Parts: sequence; C-alpha cells; structure tokens
Amino acid sequence: MDDGPSGEGGSVRVAELAASLSLATDLGMGFPWEQGLQATMAAMRLCDLLDADLETRRQTYYMTLLFYSGCTSDAAEDAHIIGGAKTANIVPFIWGSLPDRLRGLLRALPQPDAPPPVALRQRLVGVPRAALVLPEHQRGYCDVGQALATRLGLGSSLAQSFRFLTDRWDGAGVLRRAKGEAIPPAVRIATVARDASFLHVVWSSEKAREAMRSRAGKAHDPAVVAAFLRNADDVLAGDGASRWADVMAAEPPPHTGLRPSQLDTALAAMGDFADLISPSLSGHSSGVSMLSGRAAEVLGMDDPSVSTVRRAALLQDIGRVGVDARIWEKAAPLTPDEWEQVRLHPYYSERVLSRSQLLVGLAEPAACHHEHLDGSGYHRGLPAAMLSAPARVLAAADEFRSVTQPRPYRPALSRSRATRLLTEEANAGRLDVDAVEAVLHVAGELTSPLARPRGLTHRETQVLGLLARGLTTRQVARSLGVAVKTADRHVQNAYRKIGVSSRAGAALFAMEHGLVAWGELPIGERSTAP
Repeated sequence: MDDGPSGEGGSVRVAELAASLSLATDLGMGFPWEQGLQATMAAMRLCDLLDADLETRRQTYYMTLLFYSGCTSDAAEDAHIIGGAKTANIVPFIWGSLPDRLRGLLRALPQPDAPPPVALRQRLVGVPRAALVLPEHQRGYCDVGQALATRLGLGSSLAQSFRFLTDRWDGAGVLRRAKGEAIPPAVRIATVARDASFLHVVWSSEKAREAMRSRAGKAHDPAVVAAFLRNADDVLAGDGASRWADVMAAEPPPHTGLRPSQLDTALAAMGDFADLISPSLSGHSSGVSMLSGRAAEVLGMDDPSVSTVRRAALLQDIGRVGVDARIWEKAAPLTPDEWEQVRLHPYYSERVLSRSQLLVGLAEPAACHHEHLDGSGYHRGLPAAMLSAPARVLAAADEFRSVTQPRPYRPALSRSRATRLLTEEANAGRLDVDAVEAVLHVAGELTSPLARPRGLTHRETQVLGLLARGLTTRQVARSLGVAVKTADRHVQNAYRKIGVSSRAGAALFAMEHGLVAWGELPIGERSTAP
C-alpha cells in the first residue's frame, strides 16, 4: 500500500527542490540549461492528451523532473570510458535500436581531435568496457532516483516506479524488470517526453518525429508516441523564455509539500546527489553541514543563521556535477584549464539555487565557500567586507573537512596537521579567525558514528563505508584482510538489508546514515586541494 507523499500541504514545496535538481542534472548531463524543465512541460501536455488520472499526472511530473537524477551515480566510471565526450552526445541514441545505440557509442567514445589510430584504440577498448558496466550503470540510475524520491517525501509508489526507469516497452531493456503495460504509466510518459524533447533540441522537430515513430512499440509505449505524433508541435512548444514559472504552475494539485522539519532530510539528499560525482567526496557535504552548523552555534549565531549555515553547506557543492568527473578523480596536478573548470563549480551552485524562492537565501553563502578574506579565493575573489558570517563559517568548515578527507591526488591530513593548516590560513588573513577557532573546537568533539541501521553487522557497516569510498570488492577484501568471496558475501548481505542493487545506491545509503567514516582510508600527509 502506498504511504503517499509526506507532508502534503506543507509549507515547503517539493516541486522547487525537484526542479532545482533538474537544473543540476542538466549540468551533469551536458544538456542545455532548463532542458529538464522543458521536458516536464512536454510530459504534462502528454498527460492532458492521454487524459491521465491525477495520480499518474503527479507521478509523471516528478518522474520527468528527476529522470536523470542518477547522472552522478557512476560519473567517474563514465568519464573514464567516454573520455572528454559529454554524456549528452550519447543520449539521442539510448532509446534507439541496438545498431543505433552502438553507432552513438562509437561516435561518442573518441576524445575530441584524437588522431585516427588513437580514436580506433579508444573505440576498441571503450565498447567492451561500456557493455560490461552498463547493467551496474542502469541499476545505479534506478537506485539513485528511488532514493531521492523517498528522501524528498514523494511516497513509496513513485519511488518504486524508478526501478523501471530504464525498461523498454518491448522488454529488451538491459535490466529486464518489466515490459509493456507492466511498466508504470508515469515512466512510459516521462520516457517519451524526455526522449522527444531532447531530440527536438539537439536535432530538429522533423528528426524527432521520425525517431519517435521508429521507436514506437520498441523502446516506447505506442499509445504515448501516437499522442505525441498527433500533437508534436503543441507538446514541444516553447518560446525560448525561462520555463521555471511554468513548471511551478504545472504541478498537479494538491501541491506536494514538506513540513519545515522535513526540509533538512530533503536538502541532505540533494547534497549526497552532488557528492556521488566522485567516491572520494562521499559524505563531504553532510560532514561540512554538521561541522559548520555546530560552529555557528559556538559562535552564538541566532537560530535562523545557524539553519542557513547548515543548509547552505548541504548544497554548496551541487555545482560540482557541472565539472568533468575526471577532474575530481585526477591523481595529478590540475592544468590551468582544469583549474578554471574547478573555479566555476561555486558559480554553478549559485545558478541552481538562485532560481528557487525557497533556496535563493542559501545561494550567497553556498557560492562563497571558497572565497578568502584577502580576495584570493574563487569564484569571484570577494574581499572580507563582502563575505557574510555564514559564508566565513562555511569556508573554514569546508577547508577542514576537505583536508581531513583523502583525495585521488593525495592522502588525508591528520587532525593535528589540519589544525595547523587552518591556523596558518587564519593568521595569513585568508580565513576568519573566529570561524576557524569555532570549527576546530567542534572538530575536536566529533567522533565516528556508532549506529548500525537496518540490522547491519559491524563488518557490513565497514564494507558499506569502503564501497562509498570507491573501493572495489577485491580492494575491500584486501583492506579488511578477508577473502574476496567473503567480502562479496558481506556486500550482497548489506545490499539485501538496505534494499539496493548498485554501488551508487549503497553509497547514498552510507552517506544518508553517516556510515562513510567507517570506510575512512589510512590517514597520512596531504597537500592543499581544490
């Protein structure tokens, strides 16, 4: 029995959170800005044409907004397979025939301007690798969508529908979980809307019609495609203006809402979505939120300011998804061009947050978490006079959290070394002295988590923490000093208990429940980080 959306009629509209996530997935997928919002309008027009019932309309609305929310689930693996190509280059072909999909992959695999011999080698290596990881890739998409729908309070029925996100009408999907009318109606409508809307943007209206006609009865529900083809111009209509207000107005009544007390859970889910961009970032946003919120309390900030600090920390890195995942995974110094991309991620965060009336108040401190008092920070290089108290606390907390976490290019600092580093930054006039003192005070009180939810054993909790850190099953076994078969048994038992089927789902669960610290790698020396 569906438990329904939580907090219906609450003062916090979930539509604003979902639409903000849609903007972030546009960045993560390399889509045109507001592509997800445009597709959502197309989906709601299809619902009108199909005379869909109210619950189907509601599920279609959120399904379309969150359709690509799994884009960070294995972004690092994708980046290594397709190199410098944008995921968007492959998307036009993913609902096509098998030959179409193969042609799309072959076109996308070579890095830009690769010489013919290099391009050939990249294709020969990339195609088998892509085929090997595709099932895990699709399970990750489904698991992440399901987890986000749950944590946004959208109800179990919609969350369960995400299990079928990659299934095809003809049953030829990789996961083969359902086919035909066994696929939930909202998934069938959202799939057509997303596919047709994107083809319309990257190809043309006529080519979009041709492609959808050829995919009817194969990838897509023929009845939904028929409705689209009869009214394609109306379904795809758009005048080039922002679609934000239209999407807010299009949410089926009654508007799904959260009580203010439930908002932190939803914002934490959005932060975890961003941290999935790289295994080394697992739990970063939630860790900064805990640290900065407590530090704000130590500084005597009022309750609204403490809340702003805590919530801005959860969302400060949502713009990371707009940066090539290979940069976050790089184990060598960044090039000037790569640094320029890194410097943009606070700007992307600001753009995503500034569209929502609910989140716009968090945009300033979130966008300033890499600014320094002497103007040497990024992305704007603001001086001290223009940095608010919440922004100063965030900057100190983010620095401490970052330097005490391992990254691909260096190990973590011990807490004593991190303390010396932040003290030096404060003495040099880059970080706020009071903020640094508060953060270091709080950091000395924090301990590793003790809770083991869902009946997890101590060993299973360790395994989840290591998986969230990006270790393979073989590496988990080596780290714990057990056989690979034993480690795999722990992995499968943990998956079963927490109800996921992918590494991405396990990582999200570990972040949500504060289990990432159980997978901390050995502490060593490290240098400063982006």
